[in-house]
Amino acid sequence: MKLDAIDFRILDAIQRDGRITKLALAEKAGLSPTPCWMRLRKLEKAGIVTGYHARIALRKIAPVASVMVEVTLANHRQSDFERFERAIAGIPEIVGCWSVGGGVDYFLRIAAPDIDAYQRLIDGLLDRELGIERYFTYIVTKTVKDETVLPVAALVQPGEASKDA
Repeated sequence: MKLDAIDFRILDAIQRDGRITKLALAEKAGLSPTPCWMRLRKLEKAGIVTGYHARIALRKIAPVASVMVEVTLANHRQSDFERFERAIAGIPEIVGCWSVGGGVDYFLRIAAPDIDAYQRLIDGLLDRELGIERYFTYIVTKTVKDETVLPVAALVQPGEASKDA
């Protein structure tokens, strides 16, 4: 799907405010409400907009330990990766998992009530014999940046972001 400047304005607006009204979105996009809404539906149907989410300040509700983990598997067959990924997908405390190239196989982001709960989770993964050869734990002491708004226009049209700066 070929996107234009109006589509990029729509994507930027809904990333910043998923509850934006039809009228406000149309104003930001520079369209009347009906054509703007039709464009948004087209973006959703194309799978470009995949959902709407609320950001929760979890620390205001309960204590949480944020942990980043590097994982290296012992073997690197496709079946080893698939088995590990299936197991990870079913664990709600693992809130992010990235397969990466380089010296490790995966980065995990884990949200646990405390460090003991995190360690029990890791021990459970090791007990399941998922092929984990080694893992390294990094405790998040401060979140400096955790952006959910992606620079869509700048990624698709390099150089556009620097014009806005």
